Amino acid sequence: MYSTVLLIHSWVRWLAIVAAVGATLAVVRGKVEGDRSIADRWGMLLVTALDVQLLLGLLLYLVVSPNMAEIRAHFGEAMRISQLRFWAVEHLTAMLVAVVLVHVGRVLGRKAQTPGAKRARLMACYGVATLLILIGTPWPGLVYGRPLFRL
Repeated sequence: MYSTVLLIHSWVRWLAIVAAVGATLAVVRGKVEGDRSIADRWGMLLVTALDVQLLLGLLLYLVVSPNMAEIRAHFGEAMRISQLRFWAVEHLTAMLVAVVLVHVGRVLGRKAQTPGAKRARLMACYGVATLLILIGTPWPGLVYGRPLFRL
């Protein structure tokens, strides 16, 4: 089960990254007017992808990952090793904050009185969330890196 959940999590990651960049670019381009704007559609895809990623990540973190079970069992020791600290704290924190920012951004965007206010709110939330997603991704070549595509 661990391998299957990890495989799905790693492939949905690409959907989340594409959606984050797409939503952010739609906001940068000013495509925010109306309830069915391009930014809103990208934002809905982003929220969906991040929610699925969150559920899969929590399943990995709390239930099926033997690596995380060991890290949690020896948390103090794991904090001294950068690779283990990334998985136990940095990855988890960056992604949780990104999920919260995207949800908050969608709510703030819907409540905005003007397109300019909507754009500013979405830019702040989607922009920071996109940066956190990119920073929290285990890119190949880093100490904690993983393959770009799992098969």
